[in-house]
Amino acid sequence: MITTLTGSNDFMRNAELRAMTQKVVSEFGDMAVERLDGASASSDAMLGALQSPPFLTARKLVILREPGQQKAFAEGLEQAAKTIPEQTDVILVEPKLDKRLGYYKFLKKHTTMQECAELDGAALTRWATAFVKERGGTLEPAASRELLNRCGSQQQIMHTELQKLLAFSPDITLSTVQLLTPHLPQSTVFTLLDAAFAGKTKQALALYDEQRSLKVEPLAILAMMAWQLHILALVKTAGSRTADAIAKEAKVSPFVVRKTQGLARSMSLAHLKKRIAMLLEIDLRLKRESLDADEAMRLYLLSLAS
Repeated sequence: MITTLTGSNDFMRNAELRAMTQKVVSEFGDMAVERLDGASASSDAMLGALQSPPFLTARKLVILREPGQQKAFAEGLEQAAKTIPEQTDVILVEPKLDKRLGYYKFLKKHTTMQECAELDGAALTRWATAFVKERGGTLEPAASRELLNRCGSQQQIMHTELQKLLAFSPDITLSTVQLLTPHLPQSTVFTLLDAAFAGKTKQALALYDEQRSLKVEPLAILAMMAWQLHILALVKTAGSRTADAIAKEAKVSPFVVRKTQGLARSMSLAHLKKRIAMLLEIDLRLKRESLDADEAMRLYLLSLAS
């Protein structure tokens, strides 16, 4: 049997891989598992691992990480799959797959494909609450909302922060989240934009200064703002499509889309286009002229509220 683990959710993908690997190890031992990485192993070595029978064990599990990096492997898999011994199971770990390629189409049709996508806000909150409860703790609703605001929709980051919070106290409150969990720059930029568009210039400038104190460079903040404005434009021009439909087409998290929809409803398309053009002009001028980047970014934030 061949299983393909794909998708951007590193935490879910790694959890699935650990569970499948542990099942084999517990029954047949460590020698039953063979691991190869497409970044270093040759295509011949990886294809050979699939076709060779188990050695000193009743079954064998072959784990190949991103084998599609090797073009020869992607082209040779269809033929090699026909000669995989019945006693051999295969796991292909492919976080990113190009759906236009024949390699993807073969994996989709002839392997058990598990899509490990990022969870949306509601699903991530449910998972976080269950994760904390399983470890004898509690997670306040306000604390879970604040975690989403600070960590975004990446389950791996959420997992890391929850472990840290549980080590401090089994009962996770809003105050402990605010005390121990930093804002991700991208998450903060959304809050920064939200504040600026709402006319809360003092809060927006404070958030900008906070990012600078964390050694985030002005051009990095500009790039993240450009990404947020890009998502905002996608949502604004999506018409009546649902958040899930927008996320699927744009290949972004549904959580990000839902978080952006409220802001998109509060402004006109003409206003949004003007602000995007202004940010582009700042980007070009910073690359061509000797401007004070901090002053340019602060003036831009002030202009958003006007």
